[in-house]
Amino acid sequence: MTSLTERAERHANGTAPTAPPAYTAPTAGEPLPEVDYEASEAYPAPDMVPVHLAWLRVRNDVRAVAKSDRHMEWDQRAGKQKEKYRFRGIESALNAFGPATLRHGVTVLAVDMQTSYRDTKSSRGNPMRECTVVVTWQILGPMGDSLPLLKSAGESLDSGDKGTAKAQSLALRALLFNTGMIPTGDPEPEAAHVERGEAPTRTAQDYRDEIVDPKTSPGRLEQISYELGSARMLHVLVKNENGDEETLDALGRRIYAERTAPPPPPAPGAEGVTS
Repeated sequence: MTSLTERAERHANGTAPTAPPAYTAPTAGEPLPEVDYEASEAYPAPDMVPVHLAWLRVRNDVRAVAKSDRHMEWDQRAGKQKEKYRFRGIESALNAFGPATLRHGVTVLAVDMQTSYRDTKSSRGNPMRECTVVVTWQILGPMGDSLPLLKSAGESLDSGDKGTAKAQSLALRALLFNTGMIPTGDPEPEAAHVERGEAPTRTAQDYRDEIVDPKTSPGRLEQISYELGSARMLHVLVKNENGDEETLDALGRRIYAERTAPPPPPAPGAEGVTS
């Protein structure tokens, strides 16, 4: 790499700059090529250790994150804002894990995300949009190896267009704090706290109709399974789409498997046949 001064001297002497080498993408499935990386005092190269050791070093650097963020509410009597509770938000997580992951050559990537949405209302009757995301993460180490794929979920309520971003941030925060085994202390409230109104009790038939609905995403099917487990309704019998009796748990698992299954291979002799 040349400095600005060297490039200026080349132009002054009429010397054409050397063209950079052409980039050739690696073949899928092959290991990435070795990179000639010049470490500096400001950006030292990480130790080439397996990913599980690199992640352990990240955890060792972070250790603990205090609940320094504050949720404020207006106090009508005092006529001013007052603190309602403290929490650890996404910025606290990134401020703690960002430098540590850079230092040890660890990269956190979102490789898949399933979203589902539902219209609801706040306790004051204002229309809200609920967003639930289930994100699949890959944690890569400095040698290019990775931990097993991890999943985390995030949920948000929003009256505008920020619901998905909030839910994604909560999923990332959950991944970092839970996978990093960072002490949490008391149960953590959410930053953007919205009091919900009384949610109507859902029947087994309601869940059955949503499960068999072709518009229901695999991510929402996973969320329905959590809701059914909490409500102790997994083994309730319902009529499936064929009119046969089936438990909600079995119905949901079967529909989920059908919608996430890879497409079948083409029939023999079908290649090259056009209508």
